[in-house]
Amino acid sequence: MLLRTLLLRLYRLPVRSVHLAPADLGLEAHDVAFAAVDGARLRGWFVPADGAGDGEARPVVVAMHGWASAAEDLLPAAPAVIGAGLSMLFVDARGHGRSDAAEFMSMPRFAEDLDAAVAWLRERPDVDAARIALVGHSVGAGAALLVASRDPRIAAVVSIASMAHPRETIGRSFRAYRAPRRLVHAALRTIERTIGYRFEDFAPLHTIARIDAPVLVLHGLDDHTVPTADAQRLVESGPSATLRLVPGADHRSLDGFLPVLPEIVAHLRHALTETPTDPDP
Repeated sequence: MLLRTLLLRLYRLPVRSVHLAPADLGLEAHDVAFAAVDGARLRGWFVPADGAGDGEARPVVVAMHGWASAAEDLLPAAPAVIGAGLSMLFVDARGHGRSDAAEFMSMPRFAEDLDAAVAWLRERPDVDAARIALVGHSVGAGAALLVASRDPRIAAVVSIASMAHPRETIGRSFRAYRAPRRLVHAALRTIERTIGYRFEDFAPLHTIARIDAPVLVLHGLDDHTVPTADAQRLVESGPSATLRLVPGADHRSLDGFLPVLPEIVAHLRHALTETPTDPDP
């Protein structure tokens, strides 16, 4: 119990104010809200593509931020995606941005929030249920891979700076502080019990292997949090995965990935414009 309390304190989510909104980028957006699996309110922005609103069901890209981040951090990509004819839904996970607070978050909980976002979209008549793509950063990328691994209707994924295996990543962070091996093992077991999942059940290294949809794996060459080798291992495991290593990009900031935004848009547009409409959404 003491170790669980200490870990919850160590991984507590920081309070963060939201400073950037779609209007700041000249984008028209709808402020939306829907329920997470536990009833918490998830907040986000739905940004329709140019020409949307004509009654036609259109493709949508769902963007999920990383740990201690927020939807606003992904907004700079919106103009290029929207300009390519793809609507976007930006979501704040529980405990982040404008969404309701949470005692703790985990990759499976991020995935639950993505599931809720996809379900909300599929209830909309202006969304093509078979043409939904996921873009995620860091823990949000792992969550996107988890969602796509169990939802074959997801048309494409863009994974940015995902770890290969949470056990390895967490273990590295503890060992960096020279924590005793016994303490590291105890902490890992406590984390699994707290989140209610075994790491093996949601490790991106395993989930990407079950995704048939095209996956673009992006990773910064200056990422000192998650090694480049993790991205290479993901692509080796993914039957439809492509690797793009980005010079100058690190883990925390998405600015370094903006130079490859045209490649991201091309990946999404190709997958979403060639996916046939699901006759029974």
